[in-house]
Amino acid sequence: MAAEDLPSEFDVVILGTGLTESVVAAACSRVGQRVLHLDTRSYYAAKWASFTFNTLLTWIKQHQEQSQGDEVQDWSGLLAEGEEPIYVSNTDSASVSNLQVFCFTSEDQEDDDEEKSIEEESCVESEPKEKQQQTEEEEAVHTEKESDLPRPQDVASQSEPNRKITFAQLVKEGRRFNIDLVSKLMYARGSLVDLLIKSNVSRYAEFKNITRILTYRHGNVEQVPCSRADVFASRQLSVVEKRKLMRFLTSCMEETEEHKASSAQTYLEFLRDQQLSDNLQHFLLHSIAMVTEDTPTEVGLTSTRHFLRCLGRYGNTPFLFPVYGLGEIPQCFCRMCAVFGGVYCLRHPVSCLLLDKTTNRCKAVIDSRGQRITGSHFVLEDSYLSPDFKMMATPTRCISRAVLITDCSILPSDSEQQVSVVTVPPMEVGYPAVRMVELCPSTMTCMPGTYLVHLTCQSLGSAYEDLSPVVKRMFRTPESHDQAERPSVLWCLYFNMEDGSGVEVQGQHVPSNVYLCSGPDGALGHEHAIRQAESIFHKIVPEEDFCPPAPNPEDIIYDGDNATTDQEGEGGDEEQKIHEE
Repeated sequence: MAAEDLPSEFDVVILGTGLTESVVAAACSRVGQRVLHLDTRSYYAAKWASFTFNTLLTWIKQHQEQSQGDEVQDWSGLLAEGEEPIYVSNTDSASVSNLQVFCFTSEDQEDDDEEKSIEEESCVESEPKEKQQQTEEEEAVHTEKESDLPRPQDVASQSEPNRKITFAQLVKEGRRFNIDLVSKLMYARGSLVDLLIKSNVSRYAEFKNITRILTYRHGNVEQVPCSRADVFASRQLSVVEKRKLMRFLTSCMEETEEHKASSAQTYLEFLRDQQLSDNLQHFLLHSIAMVTEDTPTEVGLTSTRHFLRCLGRYGNTPFLFPVYGLGEIPQCFCRMCAVFGGVYCLRHPVSCLLLDKTTNRCKAVIDSRGQRITGSHFVLEDSYLSPDFKMMATPTRCISRAVLITDCSILPSDSEQQVSVVTVPPMEVGYPAVRMVELCPSTMTCMPGTYLVHLTCQSLGSAYEDLSPVVKRMFRTPESHDQAERPSVLWCLYFNMEDGSGVEVQGQHVPSNVYLCSGPDGALGHEHAIRQAESIFHKIVPEEDFCPPAPNPEDIIYDGDNATTDQEGEGGDEEQKIHEE
């Protein structure tokens, strides 16, 4: 909607289109609240966004440039008696830091062409016509229209080492990339998947199974057996180990007196007491529970149970990933909000909130054009308010992130459609454990012939300091040694993000009807964001159900010119008519 067309009165005004804000918007709109959803950015999903390669380069440039403070405009003429402005920030540059970009491939095709021209001229005459035709067909795959998305059979084979992808090709095929700012997976029985199913929002997206769970051990990448079938098919485990692992996993599903008695131990000590081999201890600690060596037994067992309960719902691993990237999920909830009457406007800065000093409640917002928009409740991404309104963890917690574009998989297999999550234990004492997610072209997140790799860990220093040792050891870069068989890194980005779990969103100075949403946290799942969204929703409309199912289009009965749904408040006092098959 154009800015000049915005109505001036809403029930809920939301600033920021991150996952938490988008879920709140959808939930409120679904139960009949009038929702206005604004974002100063030109794209949806805020810190949860997915970018094409070219858009990511623009985002990097914007964050590397010296940010200028917001120009404070004087709207005192719009203030009523007893009102006080709370100025907001329309930039989030402070939440991202230490950006470093490295390109390890040639800048353009001309460099490679000059080097190969003599060899090509000497070979072209003797090259069979069938070979020339095959080469032309292969080139056609890379010059097809950008709107033609690759099918699995179109994906370039890893067994073509002579085809070197250049930076110019990455830019040319940039629209085939969907690069997430935050790297997470969806637990098959996690809160996000349950919400997507309950609300019917799942119909707006497509999902793929994570096909492999890998770990890095003794300098090698190994597959972790998770399901019963994987365990008994594994060649890494002896028969005795397989039996012990199955017996332990079965015993984990219910809490026993032995588990309670071991609560004072670390999970690693508990695993040792179970007479499990080093192999099994490593798999259980790092790849199934995904915890550290000093994690308490109770936490380790809870994580193990959650992992096991998610197995088998949609495949042999507990995880799903949305096709086209995680940035699709906030957009799906925004779409649901819009379907039920929510109003959206991107590139729309807000100057200030208006606080009623007598009631300590926010009455309205004033946008950058001077329009006063009133509301009963206000939901804000935390970066919109100054630190004075937030209680932060001390010291501030951050996440270290790296994004790599590579030329082949970290563990090649017969199938080139593998989507993998890799756990990397601390390389040395003092280093953090690293989580790696490797995405193949069938996820629609990278161009054919490449893989997209996300690395994440809790920050100890800059992202480069935390993650480059892992990259150098597991991939081939100019700084690597004896890694000829590893995937080559074509391009990589390092950056730090604020850890959303370190933000206490209920600051002591926040007006009573203003609710802050923190950004992404460092966990693998989405529990933090969904739990926060549900809490905010129940503060706004305590008596309503959180994200009730939206009717399917074929289930709506049209009576004359009007279509009726089960949305309360829509259509006045008309009888609700929903046909349930």
